Amino acid sequence: MVSGGSVGGDARRGYGALLLRLLLGLLFIAHLYWKLVLLPGGLPAWWHGLVSAGYPPFVPAYVLSAEILGAVLLIPGVLTRYVAAYAMPMMAGAAQFWLVRTGFYFTKSGAEMPLVWLVLLALQIVLGDGAYALVLSRPLRAARV
Repeated sequence: MVSGGSVGGDARRGYGALLLRLLLGLLFIAHLYWKLVLLPGGLPAWWHGLVSAGYPPFVPAYVLSAEILGAVLLIPGVLTRYVAAYAMPMMAGAAQFWLVRTGFYFTKSGAEMPLVWLVLLALQIVLGDGAYALVLSRPLRAARV
């Protein structure tokens, strides 16, 4: 059944939020798999790369925590809005990281894809938990005019 962030009982919105939640969770799993299995040198090489690029050690720790939370909590729908909000600064940082190094376009590993991720995370916050969520986030309140 549809719950957690479906406005007016609109089942399509609930299922759309579910599909987005599944997509984001699977993408976080793919990124963790790349860091842990596919990247030569694994997680230590990735961590060292960020620190050697000038980022303080808390940045890779935060990035890793956001990806783990996204992978583990988004798919079952546990506090979806909060997890998406927690990951948004990471994507803004990733966009900045690639923008200053390679530019905007995806074809040159630029900021384009992290910006798409950022918008998808924002959409997840707006749409809510979606159908079949296990632990619901608080609904967004309407803005006062």
